[in-house]
Amino acid sequence: MRNPIHKRLEHFESWQHLTFMACLCERMYPNFQLFCQMTEQPEQAKTYQNILNLVWEYLTVKDAKINFDNQLEKLEDIIPDVNDYNFFGVVPALDAAESLGELLHAIIAGSTLEQAIKISQLSLQTIATLLETEQEREFSENDLKSAVEIQQELDVQWQIYRTLNECEKRDVDLILDLKNEIRSAGISNIGIEINQ
Repeated sequence: MRNPIHKRLEHFESWQHLTFMACLCERMYPNFQLFCQMTEQPEQAKTYQNILNLVWEYLTVKDAKINFDNQLEKLEDIIPDVNDYNFFGVVPALDAAESLGELLHAIIAGSTLEQAIKISQLSLQTIATLLETEQEREFSENDLKSAVEIQQELDVQWQIYRTLNECEKRDVDLILDLKNEIRSAGISNIGIEINQ
């Protein structure tokens, strides 16, 4: 599904791309956490959260020294294999882990636009897969565009985009506000709520 936000992201600086991606990963975290609860792997949820916290630190603490290659290795150890599980929860968990992986790759490689677009698409794809699974049919692009859940996700992505777009330069308070807002909402892109 084409998302007009992707064209707009081209005008962002890398810190804006990274913040946009971190927001979407934060929003997908409850999906990963629920999967870890269901499979009794609480340590894995902690690992995901710790890695994401280090990304926020990198974005907000001047001269933060973080070995992201090392973090990527830790993440790779907790990416679920869909073949090992026979329930839907593994799919949004995998999408969340893949998104965080894209974010780490973006930091390591220093190329951020492609990854920002990819995470935006992954977040929408999680919702599309859920809808198709629930309704046991494939959705056309028009079906997806008119789905309330997809509309809500697009609204959130645009809201994050607009907030970042209003910034002339890197604004630590604004980055922290975005993080805290999404984290305190505690609701994922597919409506999963977690207890803080």
